[in-house]
Amino acid sequence: MLLLLAAALPSLLWDGPPDTAATLRQAGIERIQVPAAQYESWKSAGGLAVEAAHPDGAIQLSSPGVQYRANVASATTTPWLVGNGWRILRNPRGRFIYDAPGAKAALAAAEASCFGADAAVHTDAAGLKPFAEIISMLRAIGPNGPPVADIGFIDDGSPAAGEVINLLVRDNLLVKLVAKPDPAMKLNVAFGSKEFPKEEAGNPPMMAHDIRGHLTDERRSLRIFGSAVVVARLTAAPDGVRVHLLNYAGAERKIDGLRVRVLGRYPKSHVTAAGSPADELLDYSVDTDATEFTIRELKTYAVIDLAR
Repeated sequence: MLLLLAAALPSLLWDGPPDTAATLRQAGIERIQVPAAQYESWKSAGGLAVEAAHPDGAIQLSSPGVQYRANVASATTTPWLVGNGWRILRNPRGRFIYDAPGAKAALAAAEASCFGADAAVHTDAAGLKPFAEIISMLRAIGPNGPPVADIGFIDDGSPAAGEVINLLVRDNLLVKLVAKPDPAMKLNVAFGSKEFPKEEAGNPPMMAHDIRGHLTDERRSLRIFGSAVVVARLTAAPDGVRVHLLNYAGAERKIDGLRVRVLGRYPKSHVTAAGSPADELLDYSVDTDATEFTIRELKTYAVIDLAR
């Protein structure tokens, strides 16, 4: 079981020389991938599990984070999330490589795990400890169950459809890519159909808003309040669900007082948060339809296990 879990965890892609092994161990790194040309020289490095990297065919992902762009219509700024969840959803059997320096290595590892990606994270010396802390957290919480989705999206593979999927993920609309309508979904969206024509994809935010309107907020399995830079995911568990919260501004600032609503009655909860105290959830309430709570502080990544 431990070997299977290790294989599922994001790995560190490291191109430093073998004499950096002590630095890696000091940061808490236990497992690395190295360029194939360096593998023989790394084999004798004690205290590290070393694998040869095979980057051929791997999909290069962007360094996750937030870009603040001036809004043309006002003097305010609106955040633009640089996330890769939609690309991972489009390539569930793909292999991925992040180039994520510094604290962004932690967000990259969390994002990869949250979306179930087979990923390696290339980082620098400043990213070693943040990366190791996330890996330690992922080992502690154990593997995720299957994702929970409300929307089945029939993807035609086009860039326009990809941008709509990206916006659905960013807007915390739980989406699953399907080949045909799935009766288990609350809403099925056929991109290019009469109901969701490709002409509307010229304005992807409008199409995402239209999809949200068809689903309705009342039927959404998961909603968050209080931040435009947090992406939430939901995975199934044997006696409940697991809520994943990714703060894409985590390298710059934490989020205080994030409110979460999950459909279903879950009187039991457990919080695991990277870089933050594992406080009890605030204002926890369970009504006839849903469970709501506030997480006091979110730095990079938090997981809340809810049980009946």
